[in-house]
Amino acid sequence: MPATTLHKFITFIGLMSILHTAYSAAQHRSYLRITEQEFIALPIDILIQGIVSLFMVMYGVMYIAGDFKEIRAVVDLENKSWETLRNLPSFQIFSHRGRALSPQYAQ
Repeated sequence: MPATTLHKFITFIGLMSILHTAYSAAQHRSYLRITEQEFIALPIDILIQGIVSLFMVMYGVMYIAGDFKEIRAVVDLENKSWETLRNLPSFQIFSHRGRALSPQYAQ
């Protein structure tokens, strides 16, 4: 499935939301230091925003990255015949200097 503008927008919003979550967490820690309170945990709204943002970014990146390939190499090789596997086009050279040694060669 190709990446659409919607997927790119979701990824962008997710990244901005993650940055906002990090800023909110830093601001919360700063507030606790100023008021001389002990840090126990982040507020639940910051945790939820971070988790939702993470899933938004993961969803968007899955579509932007494109189709996944199988990890096992056997899956790609199952559809090819033996002739296709042994075909090495980089060694198929038809214009070489051997023809200049032929008695029928004329420039």
